Amino acid sequence: MSMSRSMSRHLVALSAAVCVAAGLAATPATAEPASKESATTESAAPKPRPKTLGELARKHHKYFGSATDNPEFTDAAYLKLLGSEFGQTTPGNAMKWYATEPEPGVFDFTAADEVMAFAKNHHQKVRGHTLVWHSQLPAWLTDRTWTAEELRPVLKNHIQTVARHYKGKVIHWDVVNEAFNEDGTYRESVFYKTLGPGYIADALRWAHEADPHAKLYLNDYNVDGLNAKSDAYYRLIKQLKADGVPIEGFGLQGHLALQYGYPAGIKENIQRFADLGVEVAITELDIRMELPATPQKLATQATWYADYVRACLAVRKCVGVTLWDYTDKYSWIPAVFPGEGAALPYDEDLRPKPAYHAIRKVLGG
Repeated sequence: MSMSRSMSRHLVALSAAVCVAAGLAATPATAEPASKESATTESAAPKPRPKTLGELARKHHKYFGSATDNPEFTDAAYLKLLGSEFGQTTPGNAMKWYATEPEPGVFDFTAADEVMAFAKNHHQKVRGHTLVWHSQLPAWLTDRTWTAEELRPVLKNHIQTVARHYKGKVIHWDVVNEAFNEDGTYRESVFYKTLGPGYIADALRWAHEADPHAKLYLNDYNVDGLNAKSDAYYRLIKQLKADGVPIEGFGLQGHLALQYGYPAGIKENIQRFADLGVEVAITELDIRMELPATPQKLATQATWYADYVRACLAVRKCVGVTLWDYTDKYSWIPAVFPGEGAALPYDEDLRPKPAYHAIRKVLGG
């Protein structure tokens, strides 16, 4: 096949040369002869730059973003893609309690400020993640027993100090992260065990006082479709709204795995939360597989990414999608799920995978 293509190109070139030599150039008779300068300018005109995922998402009035983390800020090639391809970012760890309040009442925003500065320089929206979570807490908080009277002011001070520091700079706050177990019961975190389920409403109120213009979210994993866990959030958010608590969004993390199957009812689930009057965001999307990756697995992964993004596009109040970092090079998956990985739309060499092209197609690229 390569030989016939080469021969064909040779014949076309030869034919063109013969026509020119015979004075048979295909310029219309009424046209002025093109000058050398204009011909050179026309041939040198650059092709239009392909729109980025962030730009394509904006056409749908949504954002498309990627989480990031501070160790990655030494990787210039990574940062170039992060800053150019995505319209939103989330600090993966820099705003968590262990990072922002490592000692009681002593706050350190160095790492989070670095992410915020990058986002500002690249005109990216930022999701604040996260004010209250049972994990990645500093030892001073977990290594002792608290009374409600002791813990309540500590929790309020943490939420309001962090939220005030970034007041007006983030579009959303994941105020409470992963509050439920898989069966829809409350997770027995230090906050729930000490303060009861009312800590969630209090956290939302305190965050709103500190940053009244940010949209306040609850966020969790395995709540993609219709199940006991997402049902629990549906009931909670409905009650919070009835009680006048400032809850404005629900985050579906979207940590999927090929071996467990694609969750049923994602679009219907997004729609029912939207019908409650809250936004929905896809906050931490990645789709892992058992290694090694194969063309078949990568094709299935691409279909899942496309279907998930399509479900968000179908619901007006689904406001955007965030990858939990965009490249396998910095994925959290291999360290937590040994033998699994290849979860993101770019490979470890920052090359786009089938998932990237599938997302582009759904967004209209």
